[in-house]
Amino acid sequence: MVSLITVFGLLGNITTGLVYLAPAKTFWYIVQRRSTEEFDCLPYVVKLLNGYMWVYYGVVKPNSILVATINGFGSVLELIYVAIFLIFAPPRMRTITAILFVVLDVVFPIGAVLLTQMLCNREMQINVSGFLSLLFSVATYGSPLSIMKTVVRTKSVKYMPFLLSLILFVNGFTWTVYAVLTHDWFIGIPNGSGFVLGTAQMVLYAIYWKPKQSKTTCGDVDDGWQHESLMSGSAPS
Repeated sequence: MVSLITVFGLLGNITTGLVYLAPAKTFWYIVQRRSTEEFDCLPYVVKLLNGYMWVYYGVVKPNSILVATINGFGSVLELIYVAIFLIFAPPRMRTITAILFVVLDVVFPIGAVLLTQMLCNREMQINVSGFLSLLFSVATYGSPLSIMKTVVRTKSVKYMPFLLSLILFVNGFTWTVYAVLTHDWFIGIPNGSGFVLGTAQMVLYAIYWKPKQSKTTCGDVDDGWQHESLMSGSAPS
């Protein structure tokens, strides 16, 4: 019989996969325009690092293969997104992206893995990788907070697509239940916070949704709060 842990782990994999896929339309837009325009690379560089840390955590912690697999998938996608920045960004942004990528996505994760493998026992490896994963997950929360502020300011949900908000809500809930079942506070804290933010987005959507709002253009793509955070002057596992 399939356990509840497995059920919620699989549901978490599905919803997290959809979250990782959400920016795909943005990057198709970039490829079509052959320019990153005003988009910022930092959220994707940080999410790639976050994905790496969750993969490491899923590998070193027993019975956490579902955490490792979905974040491995997400890391591949984030790597593609960063590569697109390196190809289509203007020279200054390309240089910034390359530096951030080397420091945060190459040197730091390799250093963290090597040091913990050489200096720490298995329990300490789990704690260090879990703490780093939690920390970088929390670092991504500025994006949904930014778009929620915009919704309140403009009294419009134009830049907060309902489907993505719903997926984030369900994803946070699913992984929070998984964390409770497995007694894993490293997963529970960031996803519990994500569930609270997802709930707040649902509430804002209920308050400010208008039936006849205009459709977003190609530039106002479906990755919602991430798109908002990427525009100048404008979310774990």
